[in-house]
Amino acid sequence: MARKPRDITVLHGHRVVSGSELRATFVEPEDTGDNPVRVRLRILHGAVLVLLVGLIAAAIIVALAIMNGQIKIPTAERSRAAVSACPTATFDYTPNDKVSLNVFNATNRPGLARSVADEFLARKFAVADVGNTQSGYRGVAAVISGAAGQSAAFSVQRNLPESDYFQDGRPDGSVDVILTGEFKELTAPGLVDQTPGKLSCPRESRRIVDSSKWPVIPKAG
Repeated sequence: MARKPRDITVLHGHRVVSGSELRATFVEPEDTGDNPVRVRLRILHGAVLVLLVGLIAAAIIVALAIMNGQIKIPTAERSRAAVSACPTATFDYTPNDKVSLNVFNATNRPGLARSVADEFLARKFAVADVGNTQSGYRGVAAVISGAAGQSAAFSVQRNLPESDYFQDGRPDGSVDVILTGEFKELTAPGLVDQTPGKLSCPRESRRIVDSSKWPVIPKAG
């Protein structure tokens, strides 16, 4: 009796899947323009591409503008707390005849130093040098002394209203007065306040800052 031909599609009671059947199972359906998922993906890819191109173009334009000076990047400056240069001590009024004073004229008004020096002399100040000088300070007058002359400078300021005090490194107690453009007159002798007080430094509270912080201090001689 002839044997029945063996079925090669069956192995141990299980059906064997052929290669052609396997490929047919995993073949993707043909893409069509009506597939909403693929349409959204194409739109997203296009938008990302346009955005990247725009960013690159903008970066190139900004870089060229910076190199050409059309765009300036501000530099950060370290903030510094304002430090007062004005002495804070309270001084007694030094008698006029104990104050050694030099008077200088930094204006274009001829004879101003001499006339003001004569007024100080009439008030018993010990006036030494009188002359002309140059100064970048703008205001009424600069009153200058070393640390040893601060009390004397206080007395001078009480006679010279709205003057501005500056300290230098001189070792003695002498005081310099530099008369500048806004000077008008000394305080009337009978109105001079001789009560204790502090030196005046109005430059520290001005809204408009002078380009020159310190006056040109003349050398006596």
